[in-house]
This record gives sequence, structure tokens and C-alpha cells, in this order.
Amino acid sequence: MQAMILAAGRGERMRPLTDHTPKPLLCVADKPLIVHHLERLVAAGITDVVINHAWLGHKIEQTLGDGSAFGAHIRYSAEDTALETAGGIAKALPLLGDEPFLVLNGDVWCNWPVQQALTIAETLKSRHLLAWLLLVPNPPHHPDGDFYLDTTEWVRHSMDDNAGGKLTFSGIGVYHPRLFSDVAAGQAMKLAPLLREAMDKNAVLGRLYNNGWTDVGTPERLQQLDSHLRNAPSV
Repeated sequence: MQAMILAAGRGERMRPLTDHTPKPLLCVADKPLIVHHLERLVAAGITDVVINHAWLGHKIEQTLGDGSAFGAHIRYSAEDTALETAGGIAKALPLLGDEPFLVLNGDVWCNWPVQQALTIAETLKSRHLLAWLLLVPNPPHHPDGDFYLDTTEWVRHSMDDNAGGKLTFSGIGVYHPRLFSDVAAGQAMKLAPLLREAMDKNAVLGRLYNNGWTDVGTPERLQQLDSHLRNAPSV
């Protein structure tokens, strides 16, 4: 199975930290955020990794190289300007192949067991579905959430009789390449519209995870995560 780490964002809310360092290379507990992802992927047996980049992308390549230092095989999808999430994934599809793949935002930290993605990918294939999303409880900075999860396993973008309150999309998902079939290479596009279309076709599964996730979007949250990891070295 292949994985993609999204690392092309400018990190405006992180300035001035990101003026000279791409956000995925900011450190928590003495490691760049993106290295935490790589180590979890490799531990789960997922060693083929694609990383997209735009802002200061050469520093990501210089730091990670071909991935061999981490037990991974890394390939890069360079963007002249960031193409948003769906656009970045679509551009990288030639590197990702024809099977479902795991995608992780490079600016989140999560201890979800990524080996579950292997089974999820098989589920998408066997049931001819387009996406699976990891949802988390709404953090204080995003109280309204993104999507609903019904009482079975389906993710919705509007309320139905089986849904609870809205939850937040973690930035971690498994996608079938067909989800991006209408996105032209080089076209900037957000992911949410594609997901909503797929939800209308009953093609998006998900689950709630509430055991450790941080959207590292500000210097304050970066510092909080660093403190948490240093005080919980076994996580």
C-alpha cells in the first residue's frame, strides 16, 4: 500500500516559524512533524511514500532524502504553487498507482494505528467505494465540525435521521484514485467538494477516533503538542 503526506501548505498562521521552515519540518519532541508520520507508517509496514511540496519544498527533500534513513522509499510531487488538497493528490496520482492509498496531512499529529489502512483499502475495493475518513471530536478552534457520521459507518455532509452531531475531519483518509478522476493534473481544487459528491453517492465510510489528535495550526498548538509528547514519551 502507498501513502501520501500532504506538505505543500504555506503555513500562514505559523508565521514567523514558517518563513524559513516548511510547516511539516517544525519539530515536536525533537522530531519534525513529518518524521512522526514516517516512523508510524514504516512501523505499520507502509514504506512507499509520496510527499507533495511547494513552499520551501527543497528543504523537505534535503531533510528526508529518498527515505532510506527511515526505512522508507520516498518520492516527491513538486508543485510550483500549492494546488490545495485534491489538486495536490490528483497531480501525484501517477506516483500513487491504481489501488486505494492512505493520505495524511503533514501538519497534524495523530496516534491512530495506521496499519488499519491496509484493511480499509481492501474494503473500499471490495465494496466499490471512494473514500474512508478518520473523524475526531471537534477541537476548540473548530467547534462546528465538518461532517456527520451516522449510526452505522457512512459519512454525510447533511443531517439525516441516523446522524449525531458534526465531527471534524482529521486530515487522515484512505481514497480510491477514482475519487479524483475529474480533477485535471495541475488544477487547484479543495477536497471537501469531491467528498460531498461522493457522500451523495453513498461512497464514503468513516469512523470516530478520540484517542489522540492535534491540528498543529498555530505556534501555541505546536508548543502544547511538544509539551504533551515530552510528558508522555511512550506515545
